[in-house]
Amino acid sequence: MFTLPNIFAAILTLIPFLCVAFSGDAFRKQIQGSPTPIRLLLPAILCLPYLIVSKATSTFLWDWFALYALLPVAVALLLQHARYVDNNQNGNWRDYLVLITLGLAVDLRWFEPAWPPHLAVFNKMILLNAGIYGFLFVRDLNGVGFDLRLRLSDLRIGLRECVFYIPIALILGLTLGFLHVHAIWPHPWKLVGAYLFTFLFIAVPEELFFRGWLQNLLERRLGRTQALLLASTLFGLSHFNKRAVHFNWRYVLLAAIAGIFYGRAWRHSRRVAASAITHTTVDTLWSIWFR
Repeated sequence: MFTLPNIFAAILTLIPFLCVAFSGDAFRKQIQGSPTPIRLLLPAILCLPYLIVSKATSTFLWDWFALYALLPVAVALLLQHARYVDNNQNGNWRDYLVLITLGLAVDLRWFEPAWPPHLAVFNKMILLNAGIYGFLFVRDLNGVGFDLRLRLSDLRIGLRECVFYIPIALILGLTLGFLHVHAIWPHPWKLVGAYLFTFLFIAVPEELFFRGWLQNLLERRLGRTQALLLASTLFGLSHFNKRAVHFNWRYVLLAAIAGIFYGRAWRHSRRVAASAITHTTVDTLWSIWFR
């Protein structure tokens, strides 16, 4: 797994994600200042990780290469049009078409056959980068809160919502037989590693999608409460096929309730970092002591 091509591809995949997350508006303004044709075609470079990995593993296919080159450009074009016709950023069908496409592609694993099984996370991160580029660089959607330079308020709000949710999760999860207590204490480094991995590759991508983009756009049409409930319900439904062959209604229910607290953490100061802390803490506790 830790071959030179894989490491190089991982670096290329993480650079856009981390640059936006930790550079504030500087990186975005630099891209937005480029000519429109360049700005719309630039996301085609997101195909490079696939090119590197597939060539190294002799699994390259032109169909997959075209998909990873053209899909980010299509996202950028759609959101460019959305920006022109919706200056007030109330959200329109183009925004939701992009969200549905990216969301289903990740949740139903449409494109994962392009990768060796142990490298499928590349697919998720490339699609996430396509969404980041489209919504933040082209659409210039405000109020997303994708800034991972942590503040004390992020920790306070994120952990507060976690404390609110945990009693509900324990009572409901143990009653339904979804949670199972494991009396173990992992090595501290394993705990730290699990927390950091979950934060970067699970919580932040999902919080950016469901809160920074989806709940953010829904609020403009439905209001705060309705947007919170709808985004949380959709977040719950996205877990229907997790850890089960059939519809996993217990997971859906608990995830939907968790989504309410994640959404509350995000909307308090409109920061993905806060809701990602809630999400990460819940997932880490579950994976270590209650899965």
